[in-house]
Amino acid sequence: MRAACRNPLLMAQATLLGSFLGTALSVWGQSTGTLELHVVDEASRQPIAVRMHLRDARNRPVLPKGFVSWHDHFVFDGKAVLQLPPGNYTFEIEHGPEYRLRRGHFSLQRRAHDSQTLTLPRFIDMAAEGWYSGDLHVHRPLEDIRLLAAAEDLHVVPVITWWNRRNYWLDKPLPERRVVWFDGNRRLYDVMAGEDERGGGALLYFGLDQPLPISQAQREYPPSVAFLKQAKAVSDRVHVDAEKPFWWDLPIWLATGLVDSIGIAHNHMQRDGVLANEAWGRPRDRLRYPDPHGNGQWTQDIYYHVLNAGLRVAPSAGSASGVLPNPVGYNRVYVHLSGPLDERSWFEGLRAGRVIVTNGPLMRPKVNGQLPGHVFRADPGQTVVLQPELVLATRDKIEYLEIIQNGRSVHQVRLDDYVNAAGRLPAVEFRQSGWMMLRAVTNHPATYRFAASGPYYVQIGDEPRISRASVRFFLEWLDERRQQLEAVDSLSAEQRRSVLEAVEEARRFWQQLLERANCD
Repeated sequence: MRAACRNPLLMAQATLLGSFLGTALSVWGQSTGTLELHVVDEASRQPIAVRMHLRDARNRPVLPKGFVSWHDHFVFDGKAVLQLPPGNYTFEIEHGPEYRLRRGHFSLQRRAHDSQTLTLPRFIDMAAEGWYSGDLHVHRPLEDIRLLAAAEDLHVVPVITWWNRRNYWLDKPLPERRVVWFDGNRRLYDVMAGEDERGGGALLYFGLDQPLPISQAQREYPPSVAFLKQAKAVSDRVHVDAEKPFWWDLPIWLATGLVDSIGIAHNHMQRDGVLANEAWGRPRDRLRYPDPHGNGQWTQDIYYHVLNAGLRVAPSAGSASGVLPNPVGYNRVYVHLSGPLDERSWFEGLRAGRVIVTNGPLMRPKVNGQLPGHVFRADPGQTVVLQPELVLATRDKIEYLEIIQNGRSVHQVRLDDYVNAAGRLPAVEFRQSGWMMLRAVTNHPATYRFAASGPYYVQIGDEPRISRASVRFFLEWLDERRQQLEAVDSLSAEQRRSVLEAVEEARRFWQQLLERANCD
């Protein structure tokens, strides 16, 4: 058996479920060989849980019986006894993005038994620097979460157990403990996360002690904003995430001021490819945003419009493992904490924007010594100069580093220049209110792989930056949404009035914001 530790190579789009299930089933009932595999941390020599992507000689995913598996991969706790048909196999083994990916191949003979130990080296410990990772969109079984979180090196895993008409608690008593700590209190999962996904898009709910009454909701009625307001009335600790920016009801949700975060690394961004559409959300202009990166670029541009409209909403990430092909934690958000991990502090840090969002590169940003989410304030007439610094750790090849100012890329820095400048990036000046983000963009040709800091804000005087163009962008969006709802035949007259009133309430908000706009 030979294994190599090196940067990941491009992989093709994952095989459809039917074909790899056929491969997995073919393992049974044949004369097999056995590989006993041990995976250990290189420094401590202790076993670590990992995810494995195993393929046969025809490049088909293999899912051995008896393991926690999904799509094209399975996980184990550091030791795996693989009984496989004789032949040649290739593999990739991962333990989250802070360890090197291990790639290799082996051959098995009929009735042979082999035992191998592989080491995985860690190249960065984000938690040691106060950065704790989470995935806001997980649909995997509760009984598998401890192993999945350990294999992916995730710290916070809210598990969606109620999702419209699918409600895990329908015939079960509500849990005595919503949050479960494990792995020596280094990790936690929440058993009561939920999702309201209907005609206007998907909102994710965290911090509720019981499901919202959405099981009888129609596709468009009641409006999703009604459940949003109901959830937020329970407690100010309830966190609501707009799962993707291009959902049709985004301008309605934003108008309430109750959305805490927006998923900019979402489930259309996948490990081996992209879901290159906007589902039933607002579609992109495919000439302006071509495949394969167009969906990700449309996502980020909508988020930039949110910030340009003066709304300070944090970015987030979710993978939808259990529904779409991603492993748990492929898209993840790191939240910086000044003390030990706990659920309340983690979500408070997320709301404050002290975050980095990634599906590949890892960064630790500071601007004038401050973490993301910071608001730099100055009096009218003053100029604010921001000096970014970035510490990178990555196994993905980064094409360039980027500074986004008020929605525009103002600096792109190649890695050689970044290294020569000892991690310092070009300074950025603000003479008016605005915002800034730092990004690392990879050259992956098949998927949209990046990392981004939460925004830094500059407020000169009393008002944030409010762009007329961005506010009008959302007003036009609302007009299209209204036309959609007016054409829904399934709504009664009373229901139609209710959903259209939600649109009009949002329009009043955006119209008032337009009157306050202070830049083009």
